[in-house]
Amino acid sequence: MTNATLKLLDRDASILSFNQRVLSLALRQDYPLLERLKFLCIVASNLDEFFEVRMDAQIHAMRDGLKKGNVTEASFLAVSNQAHTLVKHQYAIFNDVLLPALKIEGIDIVAGVARSAQQKKWVLAYFNNNVKPLLLPITLDRAHPFPLVASKALHFIVELADGTTHEKTKNQKPAISQQTSINIIRIPRALPRLHKLPKNGSSAEEFVLLTSIIAAHLPSLFVGKTIVSFSQFRVTRHSDLDLDEDDMSDLPNALRQELAQRPFGEAVRLEVSDACSEQLAQFLLAEFKLPVASLYRVSGPVNLSRLMQLSALADEKRLAFTAFKPIWPTSLRQGVSIFAQIKTDDILIHRPFESFDAVIAFLHEAVYDPDVLAIHQTIYRIGSDMRMLNLLQEAVRRGKEVLVVVEIKARFDEEANINWAESLEAIGAQIVYGMLGLKTHAKMLMVMRKEGSRIKRYAHVSTGNYNANTAKMYTDICMLTSNVTITREIEYIFRHLTSQLPLPRMRQLLVAPFNLHAAMLRQISAAKRACLQGGSAHIIVKMNSLTDEVLVQALMMAAQFGVQIDLIVRGACILPVEAATLQHRIRVRSVVGRFLEHSRIFYFATNLNGKKINKMWLSSADWMSRNMHRRIEVAWPINSAENVARIMQECLMPYLADTEDAWLQQANGQYAKVNQKPVQALANKHANSAQKTLIAQFAP
Repeated sequence: MTNATLKLLDRDASILSFNQRVLSLALRQDYPLLERLKFLCIVASNLDEFFEVRMDAQIHAMRDGLKKGNVTEASFLAVSNQAHTLVKHQYAIFNDVLLPALKIEGIDIVAGVARSAQQKKWVLAYFNNNVKPLLLPITLDRAHPFPLVASKALHFIVELADGTTHEKTKNQKPAISQQTSINIIRIPRALPRLHKLPKNGSSAEEFVLLTSIIAAHLPSLFVGKTIVSFSQFRVTRHSDLDLDEDDMSDLPNALRQELAQRPFGEAVRLEVSDACSEQLAQFLLAEFKLPVASLYRVSGPVNLSRLMQLSALADEKRLAFTAFKPIWPTSLRQGVSIFAQIKTDDILIHRPFESFDAVIAFLHEAVYDPDVLAIHQTIYRIGSDMRMLNLLQEAVRRGKEVLVVVEIKARFDEEANINWAESLEAIGAQIVYGMLGLKTHAKMLMVMRKEGSRIKRYAHVSTGNYNANTAKMYTDICMLTSNVTITREIEYIFRHLTSQLPLPRMRQLLVAPFNLHAAMLRQISAAKRACLQGGSAHIIVKMNSLTDEVLVQALMMAAQFGVQIDLIVRGACILPVEAATLQHRIRVRSVVGRFLEHSRIFYFATNLNGKKINKMWLSSADWMSRNMHRRIEVAWPINSAENVARIMQECLMPYLADTEDAWLQQANGQYAKVNQKPVQALANKHANSAQKTLIAQFAP
């Protein structure tokens, strides 16, 4: 049996399909309205990143007629069509569903024609005092070429008619000359995109968009001219950094230079208002050297992600989720030394249901314990919460050896990570900027403590980042341990990161790019072998993305030989479930709900001749080629039967039983809701949401 002729699914199409599932949350009638708007905004932000990272290769394939892997001119058109459909659906939901529903609930975004005289007066004053002084129109001519437009910066393009406006009779349009000029106006990013209007004699909360304020007063910028047409526009540029690490002596400085150029990469998408004239649209496409398929006409604000502000500005908190407060981890006792508690047992923390504060508490105890000699940590995305940085700085001041491996190539967090690292290095911490050619994506924190005549190691490993903000919104699992083998092997990894000395043979940890990929293939092969010998096998894998072709082919081959496989893949998945040879043994589901599913769990169970073997790893790695071969990743075993059972009960089985937030991949590669009943029926007792079940289970 072979899968050689089976065509795998397109990764870019799968990413867009995931965003369609996220967009469906904006239609969930059992979700509060402002939360539904947030999901709409999240899709807008996701699409920005998709175009910034994924579309450059597609456009080059279209322009050059070259094929690179699965990327061709045909794939560009297919992905573009899918993206256009998604954007149209997004704006239809915004205009036809969310805005009317919000207005009924007393929240209204008021257009210029609908504003009262009092509101118009306020808007005019705000424009004159706060906006107009910052707007500098650039008239395009031989002395003023088209300005350099940064990626995702909002602009207006205005076509003006020259000449004098003559007197006109009633119902007669002014006579103007045929000569026109083009003006470009950049909207300062410092200005809020949404403003709350003063009360207008009603209880409603009314808001106005900055673009609406500017559009209403454009004529005041061009006195003596006539506006023929105008439009908002925004260009998205390729923003993935291209560093030649072998040809640089100072990675942080080289990266800073690349970051300065990031906003000015090649254009990949042009957004304009739906009323933009064809003449202006074609002018902009030519200026940015984009094909027609890269033009997105939108019926509403260009850049919907900025409407995320509405949730913060609105007073109607009943239209948002009740704030979820995570509990202190059930396996940890407060007021008792964490070191003492993990000496005998590995302790799991299931976020966001259990609090990230426990991780901060672990670091806090290490910093203020006089017997702790050293703290080693990896940082990938840290966020704006400064507690961890402050604690590491305090550890340096207390004379402890602090080593931090900072990945400064973490996409879109590069500058923040450089600044974070330099602030630590300035006071004496040892800083290592990852490894050449590899991103350090593993999440590890190790503490070395002197106990008697020896040094005892304690460690924290996690599927998610050391980011207190995302820890409230992402589902992740982390573990505190003093396991001698695991902590010693974590020390080996830190030594490899700092010195590039070879890793010794690992007994517990699986580490990419060394043995993680091969180990997963071995486990899949062992499951297949058990079935060939008359036994049974079950594989359950939960992750964000499944795009590594070798692992996908191995899974499909195992299914052909009888292995039952359940894949819980939140986002991109290139494995097709349609093949007849699979005999429905592989099920691919995606769970999309209030929290972002982020944990990675690998579970393999075999039963041969009555002998049952269960193995489980947690990891920072998805099953993607980049994670397996171009990143430092760690997968650690769950050795305790009690902890395996807990993860099965909290993180796997509820998701396989989910009938509310789950989607199943169909034969055509598209996804369909597991429960096809109307959304209103989801509240009945027969529906099941893994996330809602866990929220209830961990309620204070």
